[in-house]
Amino acid sequence: MKLKRFLLRYYPPGIILEYEKGGFLRTKSIDLLDLTPETNPDELVEEIRQSEPLVTKAQSDQVKQLVIRLQKKQTQQDHHRFCFSKELKAHILPLTNVAFDKSGSRFITGSYDRTCRVWDTASGTELHVLEGHRNVVYAIAFNNPYGDKIATGSFDKTCKLWCAETGKCFHTYRGHTGEIVCLAFNPQSTLVATSSMDTTAKLWDVESGEEVATLTGHTAEVLSLCFNTVGSQLVTGSFDHTVAIWDVASGRRVHTLIGHMGEISNVQFNWDCSLIVTGSMDKTCKVWETVSGKCVATLTGHKEEVLDVCFDLSGQLIATASADGTARVFSTATHQCLATLEGHEGDISKICFSPQGTRVLTASSDKTARLWDAHSGVCLQVLEGHTDEIFSCVFNYEGDTIITGSKDNTCRIWY
Repeated sequence: MKLKRFLLRYYPPGIILEYEKGGFLRTKSIDLLDLTPETNPDELVEEIRQSEPLVTKAQSDQVKQLVIRLQKKQTQQDHHRFCFSKELKAHILPLTNVAFDKSGSRFITGSYDRTCRVWDTASGTELHVLEGHRNVVYAIAFNNPYGDKIATGSFDKTCKLWCAETGKCFHTYRGHTGEIVCLAFNPQSTLVATSSMDTTAKLWDVESGEEVATLTGHTAEVLSLCFNTVGSQLVTGSFDHTVAIWDVASGRRVHTLIGHMGEISNVQFNWDCSLIVTGSMDKTCKVWETVSGKCVATLTGHKEEVLDVCFDLSGQLIATASADGTARVFSTATHQCLATLEGHEGDISKICFSPQGTRVLTASSDKTARLWDAHSGVCLQVLEGHTDEIFSCVFNYEGDTIITGSKDNTCRIWY
């Protein structure tokens, strides 16, 4: 094994090693999720050297400089104020979803008008219209970090794979007997996972277009799914009140997470794959250990259904969004509620952290999106202008651009 070079990853903080093994170029990451500006760089470099044989004593100084660069990035204050840039009359019917590619230079929108559209972020120019579905395009994704493919899932029970550069359709995945409502690429971009109203999830081969596995066991619609960061496991959440962890290689169910008293609204792994967070219509959110399948915490406080839940990139915070019009931020370590985000006048259907983890973005049926300080819960900004409910909002990877998608058939770009 021969180390070729180091690459820096800002969100979450880490160092990527690019090395040669058996004539092939490979990568592995050293995750520095607990890094703070106060961390002693020399001690950390020594720890890295002890645990990573590819890093030699001669490279200590180089690694130290990378650690210091990551710490500098963390001390940059995030005072960015977003200004409305453009409104795109994106579709002739309401939007269902919006998603960025890794670079943030392009984004996609799905719609009830049966199309997915690809946009240039800077100019707002429409690059491609992905046509061919016979019903609502409900689920959309880029194969990040590569960004050269797009998957679309539809109420027509099919999923399509497209070339992001040309808009050409590579494959149509057929096999579900119900509407497709969620999808994701694995991190290696070799598989697409889809979940459906037919109570199953399926894995599809990106290259061949073949079905790889059908994941059966849920007894009601499967509405959410998520790969872990290494792509070895998939988690699915269902209206049957349960969550399942699957081994991707074998298609076998590893654990069934039982404890919620209502339908599951969302599921997510944390970055190091050790925990899973789930939101439910039972007004609670639960945290589970991936290895044992045990519930380690129930996060309470919402008066209505929890409609969305997510970890920040470092996995240290959890945010929940509810039909009670509030959002909450919890500590992953202590399970304490750190902040309650109050101000919306309608359901909050979507929530996400900025890549830095310092801010929270919410989308609501009150026609606004709001930006909050993740630690104090103070509302920093109200993003106004949509004329109907907003049900999708995303940050780009740098955290300096936001897209909001609305039932008013438009999306808005905020810089």
